[in-house]
Amino acid sequence: MIYAPADVPEDKSTLFLENLAAITRHKNRLFLFAADQKIEHLNQDFHGKDIHPDAANTEHLFRIAQQGDIGAFATQFGLIERYGRAYPSINYIVKLNSRTNLITSKHNDNIHIDHSDPISRELWSVQDVITLKQTSGLNIRGIGYTIYLGSEFESEMLTEAAQAVHQAHKNGLIAILWIYPRGAHIKNETDSELLAGAAGVANALGADVVKIRSPEMADPLIEEQLKVIKKAAGNTLVIAAGGDQIPQKKLLSIIEKQINNGNLDGVAIGRNIFQHSLPDAVALTKAIAAIVYNS
Repeated sequence: MIYAPADVPEDKSTLFLENLAAITRHKNRLFLFAADQKIEHLNQDFHGKDIHPDAANTEHLFRIAQQGDIGAFATQFGLIERYGRAYPSINYIVKLNSRTNLITSKHNDNIHIDHSDPISRELWSVQDVITLKQTSGLNIRGIGYTIYLGSEFESEMLTEAAQAVHQAHKNGLIAILWIYPRGAHIKNETDSELLAGAAGVANALGADVVKIRSPEMADPLIEEQLKVIKKAAGNTLVIAAGGDQIPQKKLLSIIEKQINNGNLDGVAIGRNIFQHSLPDAVALTKAIAAIVYNS
């Protein structure tokens, strides 16, 4: 049975369920077109070898989201504010925080200090999202927030994420957490036990969906590991991140195994879609949607 979390006010429960149904198509599965890399990876994902020239144009992301077959499109508040009015039919998930991949160390009083542990603070608030939704009339369905679990700064991100989830629910919005084990204390970011822990953290924070990296697909125990991760998430939906561009047949095979054999609830794909031409990207979204929503 699908129901609104207990912190969703009664007068917002219908809206919450409408937003959930819009992105999951009443099937409790989600195909998220994730495109927050403009900040996260700067321009390296949009120009270069094996990247179609279409990707250099920011509007390419919105064209794919509008013409493709996706559940929702996740990107930063600023990009939605810049392009959203031209693409009003898209279901939007607004990312509240982001960081670049540039800062790896700092200096203090001429002494080098390792600063490899990541932190990503809130850039926009849930109230900013509510205001944008009200003034623009866009189909803003929810918010997203990234946590780097195991970072020395995890407590700050956990606190912001917890409040963002609660505020989103109070306003009838879906809350999606990106949770990645990462930092100096993390030896293996795709360790299945750590990923199960991340999924459990998302559940404890009240998230409706958690986006995680998958354990290595070459591991012969991958399907059982995915099932453990799914159980750890409780009634929070688990979707797997797509990662770097790989051949399309391999991508579709991985997605099929993650969902049909590993019991995951969907996928979040970005570079494997938008680094292709518009026609190819749109066609790929339809192939992915067929697996997520119809298999």
